[in-house]
Amino acid sequence: MFKKIMGYIISLGIIMACLWLGNGIQALLSLSIPGSIFGMLILFGLLVSGLIKVDWVKPSSHAFIRYMIILFIPISVGLMDYFPLLIDNALSIFASSVGATTLVLILLALGLQKILSSKPNISKTKKES
Repeated sequence: MFKKIMGYIISLGIIMACLWLGNGIQALLSLSIPGSIFGMLILFGLLVSGLIKVDWVKPSSHAFIRYMIILFIPISVGLMDYFPLLIDNALSIFASSVGATTLVLILLALGLQKILSSKPNISKTKKES
């Protein structure tokens, strides 16, 4: 039981340290990008480089994911204050969402097609040999 509690404390500490560093970078550079984004990038870099093992952050990350829907309740309730504004701009919000999604899908499809067509076909080279 103690080991499990310590796993949660350590993983939460690592996540919060990355968030704190990200907020510090954002405040130091006075950028409009939120500090939490910098914190996620720092955590990602540490995980990819192997300085932090995935198992070290798993306990708290699973808890965050499990209860993520609860974290959206305050922002959803806060959006209700701006309901008239959202209704007035619903068409432009919908159009930009659909347009951006379509653009991303098209660019991803074209990029994937280019990547797959540039690779030599392994089955053809084996048959020719």
